[in-house]
Amino acid sequence: MRNWWKFLGIGLLLFASIAGLLIPLAPALVHVSPDRIAPGPVDVTVTGYNTAFGGDVKVRLVNEGQAVCASSVAVLDGTHLTARFDVPVGFKANLTDLEVNGLVYQGALFTEGLGTGIAAQTCPEQTMPAKAFVFPNRSILYESIRNLHFHVPMWFTMIVLMGISVFQSIKVLGSNSLDRDRAAEMAVRIGLVFCVLGLITGALWARATWGAFWTNDVKLNGAAVTGLIYVAYLVLRGSVQDAHKRARLAAIYNIFAFVLLVLFLFVVPRLNAIDSLHPGNGGNSGFSDLDLDDRLRVIFYPAVLGWILLGTWMYDLRVRAARLETAMDR
Repeated sequence: MRNWWKFLGIGLLLFASIAGLLIPLAPALVHVSPDRIAPGPVDVTVTGYNTAFGGDVKVRLVNEGQAVCASSVAVLDGTHLTARFDVPVGFKANLTDLEVNGLVYQGALFTEGLGTGIAAQTCPEQTMPAKAFVFPNRSILYESIRNLHFHVPMWFTMIVLMGISVFQSIKVLGSNSLDRDRAAEMAVRIGLVFCVLGLITGALWARATWGAFWTNDVKLNGAAVTGLIYVAYLVLRGSVQDAHKRARLAAIYNIFAFVLLVLFLFVVPRLNAIDSLHPGNGGNSGFSDLDLDDRLRVIFYPAVLGWILLGTWMYDLRVRAARLETAMDR
C-alpha cells in the first residue's frame, strides 16, 4: 500500500485532535481570597477547578513545613469552599501554601514572615480521588494548555516543509532542473500556510495567557519576519521572467532564507541577554521543563507527526497539480 502514510497521518490527527480537546484537566486550586492574612481569625474562600468538593474536606496552611489546620470548613459547591483559620504569630516565610485534600496552591497567601516558628500541629491529610487520565492543570495556562497540540506542530510542519524546499533548491543549483524548482516553490507555499496557522494559534494563546494577541517579544517578531522573508521569496519568483534564471536566483535566495529561519526561530530568541515571554527563550525554562509531562506527550507526539504527514501530503498534491498544469500548457 503506497499511501499507508496518508492514512497514518489522518488517524494520528483525528486521535490527537479529539483527545486534545476532550480529555479533562486535573483538579487544581485556582483562586484564594483574601490573598494576604494576619495573625488572628480569618475566613479564606477557595475556588477549585474540576475539584468536586464534598464530604469530609481537609484544609490547612503550610509555611516552611509548619502546618495550621482549618478550625472549620464549609463546602459551598463542588468548586468553592470557605475555611476558617486561627492564624498564629510566628510564620517564618512571606508566602504561605494552601492545601485542600492534597491539592496545593503554592504561595497562595502573603504573610508577614517575621516570626521564628509556631507550635507544631498535626493535620489529618486526605487526597482528592484520582482520575483515570487527565492533562496537567497549570497556573496561567489552564484550558489553553490544549493549544500545545495545535500551535507547536504547526511550526514543526513549517520547518519540515521549508527544509524540503531548501533541499530542492540545492538540487536546482546542481542540475538547473525546473521540476525541482517547482517542487521548492510548492514546499514554500504550503509551509507559509502552516506559518500563518502557527501565528494565529500563537496569537490566541498569547491572548489567553499574556493578555494580548501580540507582544513585543523576540520569538513572535522573529516568526513574523521569517514569514515575510518567504513571502519575499515568492515575490522574487514573480519578478523574473526567464525560467532558468528564476530557478537559480530563487534557489540562492531560498538557502539564505532557511539560514535566517534558523537564526530567527532558534538562535536569537535563546540568547540570555534578550528578554522574552516565550518558554525556552530569553533565558526562560522551556515548556517541556515545566509543563510537558507524560500525559501531554501521549497526545503531543502523535499530533506533531500527524500534522507533518498532512503537510507533506498537501505538498505532494500541490507538486503533482503543478506538473499537470505545466504539461497542459505545452
